[in-house]
Amino acid sequence: VIRYLKDNNDDYPDFNFYSMNGMRLTSPEQAYVEMWFQLTKEKATPEHAMKLLDTRFNTKAPKRISTIFLVDELDMLCNRKQSVLYNMFDWPSKPHGKLIVIAIANTMDLPERVMMNRVSSRLGLTRQTFQPYTHTQLQTIVASRLEGLQVFQQDAIQLVARKVASLSGDARRALDICRRATEMAEVAGQDKIGVQHVTRAHMEMFSSPKILAIRSCTKYEQMLLKVMVAEFHRTGVEETTVGAIFREMQTCLRTEGVETMSMPGTVAMVARLAATRLLLSEHMKHGLETKLRLNVATEEINFALKSQEEGG
Repeated sequence: VIRYLKDNNDDYPDFNFYSMNGMRLTSPEQAYVEMWFQLTKEKATPEHAMKLLDTRFNTKAPKRISTIFLVDELDMLCNRKQSVLYNMFDWPSKPHGKLIVIAIANTMDLPERVMMNRVSSRLGLTRQTFQPYTHTQLQTIVASRLEGLQVFQQDAIQLVARKVASLSGDARRALDICRRATEMAEVAGQDKIGVQHVTRAHMEMFSSPKILAIRSCTKYEQMLLKVMVAEFHRTGVEETTVGAIFREMQTCLRTEGVETMSMPGTVAMVARLAATRLLLSEHMKHGLETKLRLNVATEEINFALKSQEEGG
């Protein structure tokens, strides 16, 4: 979109475009430092940068052109008082700000779930929800990357798209499989990449020790991993607690008509999975508030359990 606007600048007002990723910042307050540096190429401490930005967006400057800031991984900028988010969304509302902020987050309902009222009230009303790529869209993306190359058979591209769409819809994973399939064909001295290369590359990428470990887990351990995946998709935050997982496990087990587990049993199961490094856990002294994260990609869990069900 930005490229199109730049290419057709005769039809649109001039603007400067900048972007930053919340995952690459050491703390939410570093957003001020990054914004000020991108705008002016000057370094400043977080507190000073915030004051400089506040002055800039509150000061009349008729010759200043508009600024568009793309903020990815917005969830990472949430601090306790949410002051960073408040300022970031308050500055565009200033009469002399000439600032547009486009924010991207994994959590679809981030304003309702996380933000305080004073922050969410500063947000614009435009919200766009992006669904995972379908196999048709993935096929188009892969084909566009391979444009001008005649080495990939059409059936091979379609197979990559369908396999990835069924697991995660992640375009990067589709391109990784294509890259590995190309390496396999090159080693074999073949100048065409076909279905057999894609199939082998896919199986290789999803036959890691972690996947084998998931398949060897007990039924309850596999269910706990599935519950964690579902929880991450539901909240958009790749972190949860023992208490939250215990509650979700109980609900899931009752739905499946399986005997429920006690809290000590669930904690013991979490400890076993942490020992195998399939998930990462804080020290259990925090009790129900002990934080948990998966140490394996959600799509690998889906693949391991899905292929096991198909095989079984």
